[in-house]
Amino acid sequence: MIKSQRFSYQQINQRIGEAGYLPFLPITLINDHNSLTVSGLLDSGATVNVLPYNLGRQLGLEWEKQTISMNLTGNLANYESRAVLLTGKINDLAPFNLAFAWTKAENISLILGQVNFFIEFDVCFYRSQLLFEITPKR
Repeated sequence: MIKSQRFSYQQINQRIGEAGYLPFLPITLINDHNSLTVSGLLDSGATVNVLPYNLGRQLGLEWEKQTISMNLTGNLANYESRAVLLTGKINDLAPFNLAFAWTKAENISLILGQVNFFIEFDVCFYRSQLLFEITPKR
């Protein structure tokens, strides 16, 4: 049986009212024996998952050991990035693999994008209700 889970949008800016809410998902990232619970922005317009540099370091990743370079676009085009594979865990759902572009950028949110978060999960946004729902792929 596939379980769906609902989450509330998180308020990031009180001054702009309802527009100040975004779909941040609480997720635990795991690398070997290191784990970190963070909030990742669900971004259906992002091609890839993006891991900020400081979170990768907290998970025990070493920049010099990552040998696959990646090119990001947009606001992150000027930053180096490397491919890394982590395990993700959301509440009582089964763990899953997440591929990230680990970027040298630090003042950004963890981004969950098309490759591969939206490949692993169906996501329904209920923006008017400030809710979203995720369902693992079958």
